Amino acid sequence: MVLMRLGRTAGPACCAARVTGKPNGWPGAIAGVRGGPVALAGGRLLWAVVPAAPASNLPGMRISVSSDMDEPVARSLVAALRERGHEVRPHGALRPDDDPQWAVCSEAAAREVADGTADQAVVCCWTGTGASIAANKVPGVRAALCTDAYTADGARRWNDANVLALSLRLTSEPLLTEILDAWFAGEPSADAEDRQNVDRVRLLDHGKTRL
Repeated sequence: MVLMRLGRTAGPACCAARVTGKPNGWPGAIAGVRGGPVALAGGRLLWAVVPAAPASNLPGMRISVSSDMDEPVARSLVAALRERGHEVRPHGALRPDDDPQWAVCSEAAAREVADGTADQAVVCCWTGTGASIAANKVPGVRAALCTDAYTADGARRWNDANVLALSLRLTSEPLLTEILDAWFAGEPSADAEDRQNVDRVRLLDHGKTRL
């Protein structure tokens, strides 16, 4: 299991939190929080527990990967995806003679998801912000900038995200593993409200707000 801090709390009494809830509790909502068992202290939400995920529950996917810089974490990302059995389609600084500008390579990776050449994509830049913005300009793409495993799981679960955006500055190798575990373990929610929201985003791709 992975223990993740969800937010800051006030006062020393909040530090003595104990994880509660079902040991295998996806999707056991406690205290109105979707996603899993949590720890409470003084009525304040401190932690959520995410079950440790297998390397991937969808082996053999085609994943486009872009980065505007040839950073160690970007190379680790490519290696980790290949170790999980995925076919990696590199862009930007990860591909010889390719355009490394974040707007260009992020769009290229995202467009492969939109046209079906790739199943998912991971786009990277220094903060992850530019890469996510560029990717989200491609119709059919739902890119999520994730800096922790909880966000990655939620992006897949509630937002049906198909592109993961990462910060080269913030993502260490251990954190990268946690994020990828959560991302690949997460499955889109079947909840009616969640599906309605995702469907509305699809309509926005075509400049509509209703059918």
